[in-house]
Amino acid sequence: MVGIREGKLVLLTFALFVLGVIFVYSASFPLSLKHHGHGFHYLVRQLLGAALGVALLSAFWLGGVGRWGELSPLLLGVSFVGVLLPLMPGIGLGGRWVSLGGFTFQPSEFGKIALLFYLARRLSEGEPVDFRMDVLPCLAILAGFGLIFLLQPDFGMFLLYGALTFFMLWVAGARTRHLLSVGGAGIPLLAVFLVLAPYRLGRLLAFIDPEGYRHSYGYQVYQALVALGSGGFWGRGLGASRAKLFYLPAAHNDFVFAVVGEETGLIGGLLVIALFAALVFMGYRIAASARSEFGTLVAAGASFLLGFQALLNLGVVVGVFPVTGLTLPFVSYGGSSIAVSLGLVGAMLGVEREERE
Repeated sequence: MVGIREGKLVLLTFALFVLGVIFVYSASFPLSLKHHGHGFHYLVRQLLGAALGVALLSAFWLGGVGRWGELSPLLLGVSFVGVLLPLMPGIGLGGRWVSLGGFTFQPSEFGKIALLFYLARRLSEGEPVDFRMDVLPCLAILAGFGLIFLLQPDFGMFLLYGALTFFMLWVAGARTRHLLSVGGAGIPLLAVFLVLAPYRLGRLLAFIDPEGYRHSYGYQVYQALVALGSGGFWGRGLGASRAKLFYLPAAHNDFVFAVVGEETGLIGGLLVIALFAALVFMGYRIAASARSEFGTLVAAGASFLLGFQALLNLGVVVGVFPVTGLTLPFVSYGGSSIAVSLGLVGAMLGVEREERE
C-alpha cells in the first residue's frame, strides 16, 4: 500500500514528467525534422531514458535504499571509471558523453546517485562528523571527480557535485566554520580555472553584460530572455515558439524553460517553478521524518540535488547565473538526465517506504 507522502511525491513527479514530454517534443520538433526527417526523434530517445528511470525509481522505492548504501563504495568506484570513459578515444563524445552500441549517455549524471549513497552511508555511521576522518576524505573524493570534470570540461557538473558534498557534510553535522574555510580556500582555484579556459571567462563577462555580448558568449541567454519576454502573461500557445526555430541553440535541452515561458507565458513558468518547489518541500519532509540518519541524508541529498540543479538552470535562463550547461530535471531533453532524476525521486520514495513500514 502506498503512503500519503509517497502518493503526493509520485503525482508531482508525474506532472513534471508530462510537462517535460510536452516541451521536449515541442522544442525539439524543428531540429528533429531537419536532421532526421520526422519530429519524434528526440521524444523517442527521451522516453527510452524515462524507461530506464522508471526502473531505477522502482529499484530504490521497492528494493529499499539500505542495500544500496551497502553497495555505495562499489558504485562510487564504478562511477570513477565511468566519468573517465568520455575522455577515451573511440567511445567518448564531446568530452562528457559515451557512445556504446548505438546508445549515448552521460556517466557523470549517474555518478550523482553513487556519490549521494556513499556520502549518506559514510556520514551516518554513528560517530560525530570529524574534520580529519570525514570532511577531508569526502573532499578528496570531490577533488578526484573535479579533476576529471575539468579535463572533460564540465564545470557545471563539478559545481553540482561540490554543492552536494558540502550540503551533505553540513546536514550530517560538520562544523560550518570548517566548511566555510575550505570553500573560501577554493575561490582562488576558481579564478585560475577561469583564466585557463577563455570560454568560461567569456560566459562570466556575458553574464555581467548580456547586451554587450549578445552576438558572442551571451547569444543564448539573450535569445532566451527575448523568448521569455515575448511569451508575456499567457504565452503564444503550445507549439508556437519562435525561438526554437533555430534562433535559440539547445532550445530542447539547457534552455527549454525559455520555450516553456514563450509558449505558456508567466503562468506556465510559475507552474513549473511551483512543482519543483513542492517536490523539494516533500523531499525535505520525508528527510525530517526519517528515523535513521542514513534515510535523512539520502532524502535530503536527493531533494537538494533536484532543487539545486533546477535553480541553477532556471537562473541561467533568466540571466541570474552564468551559463553552466546543466539540464532542467524532468523537463530538459536528455536520457541520462531524466533517468537519474527519476532515480533520485525513487531514493526519496524508498526512504519514506522503509520508515512507514
